Formats: sequence, structure tokens, C-alpha cells
Amino acid sequence: MKTKTKTKTVGETKTRGLLREGFPMSRLSTWGVGGAARLLFSPADMDDLRAFMAGRNIADVVFVGHGSNLLVRDGGIDGIVVRTAPGLCALSLEGDAEVFAEAGVGCPKLARFCADKGLAGAEFFAGVPGTVGGALAMNAGCYGGETWDAVVKVRALTNDGFYDMPRDDFETGYRSVRAKSGGDVFFAGALFHFCVDDGGDNGNGGGARARMKEMLRMRGESQPLGKASAGSVFRNPPGGFAGKMIAECGLAGMRVGGAEVSRKHANFILNCGDATARDIESLMEKIQHAVREKTGVLLSPEVRVVGRAQ
Repeated sequence: MKTKTKTKTVGETKTRGLLREGFPMSRLSTWGVGGAARLLFSPADMDDLRAFMAGRNIADVVFVGHGSNLLVRDGGIDGIVVRTAPGLCALSLEGDAEVFAEAGVGCPKLARFCADKGLAGAEFFAGVPGTVGGALAMNAGCYGGETWDAVVKVRALTNDGFYDMPRDDFETGYRSVRAKSGGDVFFAGALFHFCVDDGGDNGNGGGARARMKEMLRMRGESQPLGKASAGSVFRNPPGGFAGKMIAECGLAGMRVGGAEVSRKHANFILNCGDATARDIESLMEKIQHAVREKTGVLLSPEVRVVGRAQ
């Protein structure tokens, strides 16, 4: 039986955001698991985050958007969690084909916004369940598109403060982003460049909307939507697909406690209703071991695992 964690509102800080003590991270996780965060801060806006982070080390803070690519262990997080959504929600058209989006903006919302403004190139974001901040941090992508393909510059929070940094200041690859200068960076927002959509609806986003609709149809057919999961659990290895490898190893349907490998898409782990974070992490480890034994390939997690074991 899971124990209930009491949430205490510490009250208004020197900033305008809300600081809460003992906040259950299961409420901020699409898996619905995880222990409590010692402190959770929800900034009111970008300036509020700047004030809160003054004097704090980024490495000591866990930034969370929708919790769609995150596994918080059952022992919780001893430090500070900053929740970017919904406070960092600015989304605006800059010029003819550039869009600025803050970290807490949902990726599907960004895709719809661009289509409504007659822009193409953001359609794949409709299939990314997280926020812009998370997409920037991991170079999220699907259906042939990747986040950093469209980045012009980012609004980065470093231990020295906020800076607008051009794309060339970062090395990016498949599900990886690194500042060339080294050091910790939190992506508070980004300026994206897309293309003017000239397909359908007299160039008013019709082509983009049709492509989004098709991508979402494909996603619904191949992924276990509506189930408690965190999306793809493992990165695709070079020249292969993690889900295909897991299925071919006969692991679809494999369970540990309340966690199960999806039969519809084997790179998804489902919370069948009573899973713990330990169930999910144990299942991840068993998958890695089995795939390595049969193929020689060690799958690397795409989800971020944080916190301490209970």
C-alpha cells in the first residue's frame, strides 16, 4: 500500500511563485510514481525564476515540465524541484517565421500555434508529450524532426545568470545536447525559425494541420496512448530501433510488480495501476540485461532517473 505524503505550502517567498514542502512527485509524473520533493517551486514567470535561482547552483535543482520523460525514485528528491509549467508559458510570433517559446510551453501547443500562424516545420512537436524545456534539453524528436533543427538561439540559465546563446554555442546529436563551453545549463526558452506554410488553405497553415493530423494518427496506431507511461524508455541504438529489439527478444508483456512492457510498443513501460518507481526501474534493468544477452547491445535510457531509492 502506498503511503500518502502531506503537502505543506510554505507560503510566498521573496519571489512571487509558490514554494511547497514535501510535494509528491507522483503528481507531476506521467508514470504516476515517485516519492516527495523536499521543496517544489513554481515560478510565476521568467523574472520570478531569475529571482529564485539567484545564488543557487543549477546542478542542485531538478527542473520538471510535464514529467513525461522522468522517473523519480520512491525515496523522493532531497533537494529543490522547479516546475516550469505553467509559469513559463510565453509563446509569441516574432517576425514572419520565428517563434519564441518558454520552457513550460507544451510541445503540442507549440505545434498548433505554428500551424495557426501559417508556419510549417513544427508539426512533429505534436507527437512530443513534454514541454519545450525538456525538448531542448534532450533534443527531442519524432517522425524525422528534431528540436534543435529549428533553434536560432536559446534563453539559457547558467550559474552566472540568464543569457541568450546562439545555436552554435551547443553541440547537438541524437537525444543529446551539450554546451561547448561546458558547465550546467537550463533552457528557459528558445527562438525557433520555421517556414511559411504554402500548402492548402491558401497558405494559412492547412498543410501543416494535415501533416499534424497524419502524425497523430500514426502515433495513435503504434503507441499505447491513454496508458500511464513516459513515452520511449530507451534511445534507439545506431542502426536499430529499441522497441523492435525488445519485442524480438520476447519481452513484450514482461512484468515486474505493477509495471509492464507494452505489447503495442515494446519501448514503452506501462504503470498498470499499482506500480512503484522501483518496479519500473527493475523492469528497465531486466530489459537491458536481456537485450544485451541476446544481441550484445546495451540499451541506453532515454528517460531521466532521479532521486533516491526508498
